[in-house]
Amino acid sequence: MLKSLLFIPLFGAALVALVPARFAWLVRAVALATTAVAFGYAIWIYQQFDPGFAGVQFYESHTWNPRLGSAFVLAIDGISLAMLLLGTLLCLVAVIASASIRERAKGYYMLLLVLETAMLGVFMARDWSLFYVFWELTLIPLFFLIDRWGGKNRHRAALNFVLYTLGGSVFMLVALLVLYDAAPGQQVLEMTLILETGRALPEQMQILLFLGLLIGFGVKMPIFPLHGWLPLAHVEAPSPVSILLSGILLKMGSYGLIRAASMLPMAAEALQGLLVTLALVSVVYGGILAWRQRDLKAMIAYSSVSHMGVVLLGLAALNPAGITGAVMQMVAHGLVAGALFLLIGLLYERTHTRDIADYSSLVRTMPRFAFFTVLTLVAAIGLPGTAGFIAELHVLIGGFQAWGGWIVFLSLGVLVSAAYALRTVGRLFTGPVAARMQGLPDLTVTELAAAGVLTAGSLLIGIYPTPALALIGASVDRLAQLFVP
Repeated sequence: MLKSLLFIPLFGAALVALVPARFAWLVRAVALATTAVAFGYAIWIYQQFDPGFAGVQFYESHTWNPRLGSAFVLAIDGISLAMLLLGTLLCLVAVIASASIRERAKGYYMLLLVLETAMLGVFMARDWSLFYVFWELTLIPLFFLIDRWGGKNRHRAALNFVLYTLGGSVFMLVALLVLYDAAPGQQVLEMTLILETGRALPEQMQILLFLGLLIGFGVKMPIFPLHGWLPLAHVEAPSPVSILLSGILLKMGSYGLIRAASMLPMAAEALQGLLVTLALVSVVYGGILAWRQRDLKAMIAYSSVSHMGVVLLGLAALNPAGITGAVMQMVAHGLVAGALFLLIGLLYERTHTRDIADYSSLVRTMPRFAFFTVLTLVAAIGLPGTAGFIAELHVLIGGFQAWGGWIVFLSLGVLVSAAYALRTVGRLFTGPVAARMQGLPDLTVTELAAAGVLTAGSLLIGIYPTPALALIGASVDRLAQLFVP
């Protein structure tokens, strides 16, 4: 079942490779159909999933390298499934948003589908060696997508992204090799089997391993001060790639951190102070830098640092409310960031500028665009009725249970988010209509559908969060039980 989902995008990439490049419309149609089928298949898996069972489901294993003890192992729990649903949805939206890609379109869509396979593999892998392979595999399509179809500084952005991520991956790899060496009786890296090995290690060894994994996963999240690659990559990447980069690629880091905490619980508890400090600094620092930006994509990029700081804060609480808030924030930010990059990308295609000072009163010329942009910015703040509110409320409760009044820094981050969101609304949609902004075409039906499904998802979770909370509840409770005093 999971193997089929994993290989659907790869099969689509092979079909795209067989289509002659001159039939650009057919290339795009195949990519669109492939991502739609993958999303539909993920929904079907969700219908077969038992949310009340805390363990992994749909487990399948095939021996990969008997001598090294590695295997091709796939399985999911509630947290994994939430990420699969988010990832397949955002990949579909990214293909829809790629209508402006006309040069070398065949290569572009092939890389996009390979990237989807790698991302899904990260969330389905239950063997650390397989996880690492998929983790590194995401770098190849992303490098070429940024380097070939990005902005004027695309070469620097692509190289910067790869070097940062590879640098972090070295620490992750060393930690995994040490963990493998610490299990002489098992000699496996299958996640379920190696849990007991990790938990049985001395606290000092757990701390060293966790720090290595924290650097590797922290680069991808990203958390302060490992975020240096993010603004440049977001600004220079094509907007559809930015949707995936912010909406789902960043979640790979926080997802990996969840798995690391379950394997090394003593280290997570010992480093709780470090984690909460990094989280609070990321929340405030990212928000302030977002507030200072004139480039709309750079603003969203720095806001992602702030929002992922909220995820880290929830994880650092090490209690059910905090971890629930962290996972919900991963989903909420994926929907909001995906929608923002989609809308800003569509605006850039029409105006060829991202400077916020160049806009005014777009509500008169692009009312549908204005409606969805305001709605998405409101969701980014985390106002009631949106998924962000559900996430931040859980993080607030979990953080208060863990640290009391120090959680006020989270409220400061929310206030900064409100400041730059309201400033953006004021600059884009108030004042006289600039001459160059008159006559801009509003969102098309297809663009309207893509923006609508992301904002609808955020509102649906915000108004009726029960299904989402039920999906992740058993898996979160199982993780939180490791940290009960």
